[in-house]
Amino acid sequence: MCEDLEGVDLIRVALAAGGRHWVRLVRAMLAGSLMLVAISGAAFAGALEDSLAAHENGDDATALRLIRPLADQGNSDAQYNLGVIYFTGQGVARDAAEAARWFRLAADQGDAMAQYNLGVMYFSGVGVPQDRGEAAKWYGLAARQGNGNAQFNLGVMYQRGEGVAQNLDEAIHWFRLAADGGYAPAQYNLGFMFGNGQGVPQDFAEAVRWFRLAAARGDPDAQYSLGLRYHNGEGVPKDDNESIKWLRLAAEQGHADASSSLGAMYSLGQGVAQNHAEAAKWLRLAADKGNVKGQFNLGVMYEHGDGVPQNFGEASRWYRLAASQGDAAAQLNLGVMSRDGEGGPKDAAEAIRWFRLAADQGLALAQFNLGLMYANGLGPRDDVQADMWLSLAEAQGTPDARRNRELVERAMTSAQTAEARELARNWKPKPGP
Repeated sequence: MCEDLEGVDLIRVALAAGGRHWVRLVRAMLAGSLMLVAISGAAFAGALEDSLAAHENGDDATALRLIRPLADQGNSDAQYNLGVIYFTGQGVARDAAEAARWFRLAADQGDAMAQYNLGVMYFSGVGVPQDRGEAAKWYGLAARQGNGNAQFNLGVMYQRGEGVAQNLDEAIHWFRLAADGGYAPAQYNLGFMFGNGQGVPQDFAEAVRWFRLAAARGDPDAQYSLGLRYHNGEGVPKDDNESIKWLRLAAEQGHADASSSLGAMYSLGQGVAQNHAEAAKWLRLAADKGNVKGQFNLGVMYEHGDGVPQNFGEASRWYRLAASQGDAAAQLNLGVMSRDGEGGPKDAAEAIRWFRLAADQGLALAQFNLGLMYANGLGPRDDVQADMWLSLAEAQGTPDARRNRELVERAMTSAQTAEARELARNWKPKPGP
């Protein structure tokens, strides 16, 4: 018989390691929602200027009546603005196909904003059939005229290989042009690429430089990334005070990862005085947005009564939300709660189910617990399974795993031991969803 399970629930997780956050994709492509929604202010006298004035006064019908003849006569500014009118439905029924027709007329005359808007429409399939190659073509025409949005989007397409052959050198070229023009999303993406060594030699200091430029412009992703760099001491000296500053700026803009990290630092007293109530506030903001670490850590706080009244039901609820996203630590803690009857009756089968989900992802404590469940007959007694899981936990350095494995093997035949060793050798982790 092996020793009973003791003290196997995880204590709260510290601020997530920076590396985890550097593998996410470059910021998503700009979409149709960022289409211009106002008539441009081109300095043309006469009807176009009168049309603009009518629009600014809320008289879209007059604006349309004045601008259409100019568009019909081939004036590219009027064609562009008429496209905006149809796209946004100002004084007319909204008609994306008609908007695309007018944008194309202006784009064919070299209007950069019309070219950019056509790129957005082809990328998203709004008003035209979706065609990433066409999107790249129009973005390219606008980008070569210095349009920062187009330069950024073209960079993303080269980075991902969408509509064009993947080419990280081209991606960096277009991001750099947009970034040098002060475009914060491009500055952030350059920071991402230097931080990951994507298309350039990895250079944390250069990553920090670009993140800092974007962060100074209020970009929350860059503020969050800069906060992580200060926390981890990557590209800058480790400084939790600076980390807190940048994480707070991002969190105050609703950045869920930043809220989660800020809550963890308040909980641990890193860079700030320890304050569990403040930690719970930030973790809840992150958890409510679906942030998996926020959900897990809020569950820990409810389980232990830190900053909130102890409530096993609430702890289980937040753990379950995190576990449903594949979080192995939450799955482990749900297993512990089911085993111990916290928040409900003891349920060995449910404990084994949760331990198995976490163990399958390679979490050593879950492998250790699962092995002990099988060894102690908490659920079905299975010495082969017990030996396999304890062996896997032992390989990761889990305290007491070897001693318990040896205890199990005293009751096993040589054939059973060989089977368990073979299962352990052939085991492969199964990543969560």
